[in-house]
Amino acid sequence: MKTTLCLAALLAPAAAAQQWHYPPAPRAAVVDNYFGRQVADPYRPLEDLDAPATTAWVDAENAITFAYLGGIARRDSIRTRLTALWNYPRVQVPVREAGQLWFRKNSGLQKQSVLYRAAGLGSAAVAVLDPNALSPDGSVAVAQWSVSPDGRLLGYSTAAGGSDLQDIHFRDLATGRDLAAVVPRVKFTGISWTRDGKGFYYSRFRGSAERANLRDANTHHQLFYHTLGDAADRLVFERLDDSTAGVFSGVSDDGRWLFVFSGSGTTNNRLWVANLKDAAHPDLSAPLSPVVTAEDAVNTPLGVVGDTLYLYTNWQAPRGRIVAATMGDSDRTHWRTVVAEGPDVMNETALVGDRLVVTYLVDVQSRIRLFDLAGAPRGEVALPDVGTVAGLSGRNDGSDVFFAFSSYLRPATVYRYDLRAGRLEPFQPARAPFDPAPYETRATFYQSKDGTRIPIFVTARRGLARDGSHPTLLYAYGGFDISLTPYYSPAVAAWLELGGVYAVANLRGGAEYGEVWHHAGMREKKQNVFDDFIAAAEFLVREGYATPRTLAIQGGSNGGLLVGAVMTQRPDLFGVALPAVGVMDMLRYQKFTGGRFWAEEYGSSEDSTAVGSLLAYSPLQNLKVGTCYPATLVTTADHDDRVVPGHSFKFAATLQADQACDRPVMLRVEKAGSHGYRPTDRVIAEIADEFAFALANLGVRAP
Repeated sequence: MKTTLCLAALLAPAAAAQQWHYPPAPRAAVVDNYFGRQVADPYRPLEDLDAPATTAWVDAENAITFAYLGGIARRDSIRTRLTALWNYPRVQVPVREAGQLWFRKNSGLQKQSVLYRAAGLGSAAVAVLDPNALSPDGSVAVAQWSVSPDGRLLGYSTAAGGSDLQDIHFRDLATGRDLAAVVPRVKFTGISWTRDGKGFYYSRFRGSAERANLRDANTHHQLFYHTLGDAADRLVFERLDDSTAGVFSGVSDDGRWLFVFSGSGTTNNRLWVANLKDAAHPDLSAPLSPVVTAEDAVNTPLGVVGDTLYLYTNWQAPRGRIVAATMGDSDRTHWRTVVAEGPDVMNETALVGDRLVVTYLVDVQSRIRLFDLAGAPRGEVALPDVGTVAGLSGRNDGSDVFFAFSSYLRPATVYRYDLRAGRLEPFQPARAPFDPAPYETRATFYQSKDGTRIPIFVTARRGLARDGSHPTLLYAYGGFDISLTPYYSPAVAAWLELGGVYAVANLRGGAEYGEVWHHAGMREKKQNVFDDFIAAAEFLVREGYATPRTLAIQGGSNGGLLVGAVMTQRPDLFGVALPAVGVMDMLRYQKFTGGRFWAEEYGSSEDSTAVGSLLAYSPLQNLKVGTCYPATLVTTADHDDRVVPGHSFKFAATLQADQACDRPVMLRVEKAGSHGYRPTDRVIAEIADEFAFALANLGVRAP
């Protein structure tokens, strides 16, 4: 495809609509019938990601976008400041295994964090896996890792462009060399070692050992056991009754119990257990016994003490509780409540030694409370500030717990809590090159369309004049039982320094107030999520933080769907839209990769009762010719096999054709990137481009 580019259109952020010369997208006369509803899909050819016409169109779109961004004077200075703000050492939450501490750490600007081990808290850390040596340009991601219980081997997975499709490798930790064996093309899996260190459980889709790609729908998830040195893996479990269900596993800390989880969606699960008996010589043929046979709740095993299994569940407790079950008894009515459901939502739970450690959300702010194994309260951990606890890490046989703590103005720092001494101490605390003193976060609430009270956090300079003149960025997610709790990001720090206001709304569909809150934003109730977000924007305008002209909206994945939906419903309310890796075609999402897992959340166009609600808000189908939409920068990645880039391609092509005013519509496609992965330098570059685009198209002056 040959495309002629107009230099004026490339370089001028405020060019008239008729001056934009977007590359013509491949089209076809496609009309689908959804239970009597005729729906055109003219850009269907863009779903063929490897077609020459698609790749040529993507290259032409990127050429327009990067030329346009290159003409924004502030882009380079924004990128420079982001780079400086990112440049500080930070660690991830460590785990204890084989008597040592294991954690990833980034010195500041490394493309990927390095895996270290340390003999103890005060011991020097030694690097055991440097992804930057494996892939200097960051194009191959080290996705996950797991140390064998004897400390001899490291299992780790790599993924081209950070895709969900991964290869598992093995490193001899004594020599630092990788073994020749590789388990290829696994997806949606963990690496769960048996205690003898001779092998591990993992999951893959049927047939993927031979071939797999980044586009096709995934079915028949299976659980295998891989014995090191053996050519053939043992099939452990699959759901013959449901080809769309995922299958996952975990081995207890003492190595005696294998837990198998399965669910057809992304939240609720069934649960089985197998008694491996002797941890030193596990019985790999041990039969699986059901613990929970219904798929109507989340069921997470915390550990086994004697013949008692401790579980987190939200069955008959939408805010969560901890129960005790007798091993071998699958009747849930026999469960004994240990920690009852309370007014606050259980967010994370762990069984550590003789304590149950529970993090709660109280109006989207964290608390840590302790209980003994009988459920009696044993105090609360005094946190360093108001903020978020994440990544709770402790062992059933341990006496301490690690977690990360952060807020919008406080960089994430890992803390260790000694359960015996009752002492909290930082672990390699972060010191970011950002002064938070001039800024403040306001935690407040607003009313949605139906009167529901919605939390919102607004971070801005102290004493900010609420005259609507400041660039304001509103972010949200609203789905899949995921809570958006206060967190620190160098990107947010940069936006604040640019004179911006940063707001995060906690919409229905998330987990902020438990499963009732989640269900209020699912399936036929999804419009509640969009109403909540629109009401958040109206709140920011009403409170004087922004005007529609100075307000930008941002979200990724399900949040990209959110941005796409609200900009079609209220295009007058936003100056800039930044949808990232969004689910934009709600009628076809289930036809690609892991999309079928989302049907529990959204409903599916293959269900006649769901088509109407999906069609009512699906961003692609609700774009209208002749409408003035916000200036829009659509971002995606060519290796995204979670939400395939065809969603963004079709949405961008349609929006470019339909836009009726002088606001630009750009598509930025990251090469060798995926749904959630970019090397550090590419993360910085993408955020700089988003901020530069936003500031160039919002009605504000440079600070």
